[in-house]
Parts: sequence; structure tokens; C-alpha cells
Amino acid sequence: MTDTTLAPRESIHPVDPRDHVATALRDLAAGEVLNLRGQAITVRNDIPKGHKIAIRDASAGADVLKYGWPIGRATVDIAVGDHVHIHNVETRLEGVEGYSFAPTAPEPHVEPAARTFDGYRRKNGRAGTRNEIWVLCTVGCVANTARRIAEKANARFAGRVDGIYAFPHPFGCSQLGDDLTHTRSLIAGLAAHPNAGGVLILGLGCENNQLKALLESAPDIDRERLRSFTTQMVEDELEDGLSAVEALVEIAEQDKREPIPVSELVVGLKCGGSDGFSGVTANPLVGRIADKVADAGGTPVLTEIPEVFGAENVLLQRAASREIFDQAVGVIDDFKRYFIDNKQPIYENPSPGNIAGGITTLEEKSLGAVQKGGRAQLVEVLRYGERVGPHGLTLLEAPGNDAVSSTALTAAGATVILFTTGRGTPLGFPAPTLKIASNSGLAQRKPGWIDFDAGQVLEGVSMDDAADRLMDLVVDTASGKATKAELNGEREIAIWKSGVTL
Repeated sequence: MTDTTLAPRESIHPVDPRDHVATALRDLAAGEVLNLRGQAITVRNDIPKGHKIAIRDASAGADVLKYGWPIGRATVDIAVGDHVHIHNVETRLEGVEGYSFAPTAPEPHVEPAARTFDGYRRKNGRAGTRNEIWVLCTVGCVANTARRIAEKANARFAGRVDGIYAFPHPFGCSQLGDDLTHTRSLIAGLAAHPNAGGVLILGLGCENNQLKALLESAPDIDRERLRSFTTQMVEDELEDGLSAVEALVEIAEQDKREPIPVSELVVGLKCGGSDGFSGVTANPLVGRIADKVADAGGTPVLTEIPEVFGAENVLLQRAASREIFDQAVGVIDDFKRYFIDNKQPIYENPSPGNIAGGITTLEEKSLGAVQKGGRAQLVEVLRYGERVGPHGLTLLEAPGNDAVSSTALTAAGATVILFTTGRGTPLGFPAPTLKIASNSGLAQRKPGWIDFDAGQVLEGVSMDDAADRLMDLVVDTASGKATKAELNGEREIAIWKSGVTL
């Protein structure tokens, strides 16, 4: 995809020379005359900051390009200077499409400087960025029990590990098929996560998601750091839980941070509450981090499959092999059929907040979103609940929902999550989650939520300099620096439910 580096102090920013539109970097008033690299443009309507202005004419029915790709079709004739948004552009998306395997040559490999973070080496070979005790549950019936155990344990064993946290959920009973598999695989993935120095899993006893089957589905769990029991079979589940946690704390508190190569870092890539700047600042900036991690031999993980619709070819042309291409197409087409089977349009996006921020169609949102994956080759495709294997850019099946997709990233093995946002959210997840604002206004308005201001690239800071600063923050976070969400106690999970409930 075309480089999105901004020239300082411009009023509007086109991404690609082929584009019909540019992004307004400030509020534009009707009648104002702009100079875009020698082209005089008269603003024909008031245009809010972050929205699009036409810099080329487009006839009704013609494709409208941004990022060098179609973001929709014009519903009326559009003239230079017009505000371009939902009133004059509509999606081109309809259903399942055909794709051709036409790989592009991979970007030249850039050998990065050797770099490490201070992490925890685990028995299964993975590297953690935290040393916490996690209290999990097979079923929602004991979710509050897990929470109470964690609260009491934190008070009793404070300071001996990085923290003791419960991750309750409402599922595990009255579930069949994929729903039950999803719940089981997500909990198993969390139980084997390298950020957990110890894990307690509570069962009830009569649920569909039986504890024995869950443990059998995760053979790489370190059994020395695992405690589990069914609460129906003990007299006092709170005291038994506290005793189990104490035993885990005694093991985990012996762990020490050690220098670990960035090649062992697994970075989840996520966006939520996008705006018109997300695809210009925060997402391409995170794409630079994805490339730095991939070049170092690490694993960036991209997800949110419905936010690939309309931008599939940007990603598919980077598939490392025909097998990876076919797997990626399978995930994308299956997700489209999921919408169609439930009698929903595949383009039921962007959200009201996205539209208010300047995003017009799902294609535009997707073309901005896939930039988080940088330019590295796609080397692995995971189904929901699966965990990362080889190093390199990975595509993970999950919906766009912030909590569901971020939980899936964590269960897949992400030890740090980079979460870009133009609107802001306080949410946090089991893996430390860095919130990256697409605009400085958000960063200034919500300093308690935002960890990094990508809006600085609108003020003349180069993408390279901003990426270096963000990479420093990623390494510091992996080495133990708390994120804003962690400081705020924001930690939760959500599991994808797609089937019937008994």
C-alpha cells in the first residue's frame, strides 16, 4: 500500500496519487480555497476534520478511490471540492467474491538492530511479558466465584507476583457445536498463555464444558503451574481456591525477568472506534511496528475479519504461498457466508461512531484497518481459538467486536496488544493493551485512556520517528511498564457466540 507519510501543516492529505479524495486535517469552510501541491481547490461545503474532500471529479456510478483502491461508488456526480461521505458514496460490496492467487514480490527484508525486552521464559518455550496468576472458569455459574477468589487472593498475596486476576464469562453451559468448541478453546488458550505464571481453573461439575475435556484440549499447559477443581465436589470453594492460588504464587514468585529477543514477541493488532484519521495516522503507524516485529522474527497478528471485507486483495496478494492464500480466502468467505446465512448484509459497518468520524463505507474502513498489518508477507492463518506457530504476520479468524477479537488475540498468544482508536475506549484485556489515538484531540481529552498519540504525525513528526517512539513503548511495556488500561484495572474477556443456546 502507498506510503502515508504526511507533509507538515497541510490542510488536506491524499494518500495515493490515484485517489479521488483527500482527508481534511482541520475543519474546512465552504468557499475556502486550498492549494494542494499546485492545484487550487475551492471547498464547496463545510467539511469536518477527518472527513473527505473530492480532489478529482467522479461521475455517478464510478468508483471512488482512497488508498489507491475503491472505497465505494458515487451515487451522484461528485465535483472537486465536494464533501464526500454517505450522502454521495455507497458500498460496492454484495456477497462472496472470487479471488485469484497473484502474489506480489515480498518487500526487501530489513535487518533490524538486535533488540530485547525483559520477559519471562516459560517451559513451553514461549515468552511472557507479565508474571500473573489467572483464575479462569469453565462455566458462567462459577464466574463470580472466580472473581471473589482473585479479589481475596490479591489482598492476601499482594506484591508477590505481577497480579492475580479473574477472567469471568457467562458461557460453558447449554452450548453445542462450535459455540462449545469456541468456549473450550479460548479458555484453554488463556490457560496456556505465557503471561500467566500460574493458572487456577474452576469447574462446576455439570456443565457442557467439562473440566477434563478442556484440559485435554490444551496439552502444552504447564501442569506444575496449574490447579483445578470442580466446585460441586469441595466443601468451601473459596478456601480451596485461595489455597490453590497460594501454591501457584509460591512457584511464580521465583520467576525473574530476563533479556529475550524481540523475535519472541507476539503482538496483537486491533482497532476500535475508528475515525477518518485512523487509516492515515494510527493504523499505518502500527503497520510500521508490525513490520519491525516481523523483520526481527517476531509475530504480529491481524484479526477482525469483517474489517478485511473490501480490502482482501491488499492482504491476499501478500500470501507467502498458495496454501496460505487458500486458507485466508477460506476464512474470509466463511465469514461472509456467516453474515449471509444469518440474513445480514456483509457491509453492515461502519458503526455510527465511525461515520461521525468520517468513514463512509466498509471498504474505506477495511482499507484503513488492514494497514495495521504493515507490508510483511502473510505466513500463517489461524481459525478462532487456535494459537500462533511460526514467526511472521498471521491472520486470525475473529469478529470485529473489540472484546471478542482482543480476547481471541490473547488466547492465540499475543503478549502485547496495539489498539488504535479515533473515538476512544477504556477497555482492557488479559494481555497488556496499548491504546493509540489517531488524533491528538482524543489523546489530550482522554489522557487516562490513551498511551500513545499518533496524531503527532499530523503536526510534522515523521512516521519513522513516531514509529521509533512507539516501538520503544512496546518494548518498555513488554518489559513491565503498565498500560493505562492496566493502571485503571480494565481487564476482561469476551467469547464469540454464534449458535443456539439450549
